[in-house]
Amino acid sequence: MLELAPGPDGALRCSWGVSAEEYLSYHDNEWGFPVDEEARLFEKLCLEGFQSGLSWITVLRKRPAFREVFAGFDIEKVALMGPGDVERLLGDPRIIRHRGKIEATINNAQRALEIIDDEGSLASFVWRFEPAHRDPGRSTSPESVAMSRELKRRGFRFVGPTTAYAFMQAMGLVNDHLDGCISHPAVEEARALFSRPA
Repeated sequence: MLELAPGPDGALRCSWGVSAEEYLSYHDNEWGFPVDEEARLFEKLCLEGFQSGLSWITVLRKRPAFREVFAGFDIEKVALMGPGDVERLLGDPRIIRHRGKIEATINNAQRALEIIDDEGSLASFVWRFEPAHRDPGRSTSPESVAMSRELKRRGFRFVGPTTAYAFMQAMGLVNDHLDGCISHPAVEEARALFSRPA
């Protein structure tokens, strides 16, 4: 259920943002703020895939290790990883050891390079799917369905409509902070000032 809850400073936030210590900074400083940096966009696409079937807090706690083993989610470096890297990562207890998701990350880096060749940047591709309307209660949108379909058409894996919408929420394509949340106006201002990639 969508609701507000007070944080340690007494300010109201989306209740999930105060449900775990790690969530507070993520909620206040990252979630919903618009992003056009290639590595961050790629990282989020990958980590949303790793989250499939799990909670985001599990992935967030392992994010530093994911960043280490995937070279800061540098798309070109991840695209060069091979079977030996997959086996090495399957033995690393600091990350989620799922062969399909690890292999999908490498595959998706290769597909992301193709998008960059076609579109000029990953940012320009994903921002074309910016939702026209917000509805904090939903888990998909027509735009996330369209993004998922196009990513799958281009060979991406672990990119269903729910994953695509969670990506949109986190990367600021939509502001789904609840009305009354301390971060809602800050995200609105950031989105208003943000220059959408051409």
